[in-house]
Parts: sequence; C-alpha cells; structure tokens
Amino acid sequence: MVLVKILGVIDIISAITFLMLTFSMQPYFQLILFCAGLLLLKGMFIFTGDILSMIDLFSSIVLLLSLLFTLPAIILWVPAFLLLAKGIVSFL
Repeated sequence: MVLVKILGVIDIISAITFLMLTFSMQPYFQLILFCAGLLLLKGMFIFTGDILSMIDLFSSIVLLLSLLFTLPAIILWVPAFLLLAKGIVSFL
C-alpha cells in the first residue's frame, strides 16, 4: 500500500514538472532527468500487463524531448493531466 502512494507522489511531481514547462518556468535540468528516469522505470510495468504504464512511457519520452525542443502546449498539457489524475487516484 505504501508503494502505491510513493508511485503516486512520483506521478504528481512529474505532473508539476510538466506544468512548470507549460507555463514557461524552467525547472531544473536534474529534476527533468529525475522525473523522466523514474517514469521510464515505472513504464516498465507494462511488461506485467499494466496498460496505464503506457502513460508513464509516453510522459518520459515527452520530458526527454522537452530538453531538446520547445514542444507545443497540448503535448505538455495531456501528460500533466493524466499523471495528475493517476497520482490523485493512487491516494484514494
């Protein structure tokens, strides 16, 4: 049960990072890499049959691409809302 809450906190921190990118607040480079790495690790749960891990993989790729390119806002909003929803549901 505690592991689910920890994974939910990771989702919420990643969603906040996406929202910082959306509103042109440049988060720390280390924070982006940390969130992308954790989301990539969480995305590996797709091999166990968890379909929602596709959101983590997609979000990790988008975070890594945001380091190199300026992405359109819709590409940043979608993972932010999905990760925020996953994070909040993990606390229920």
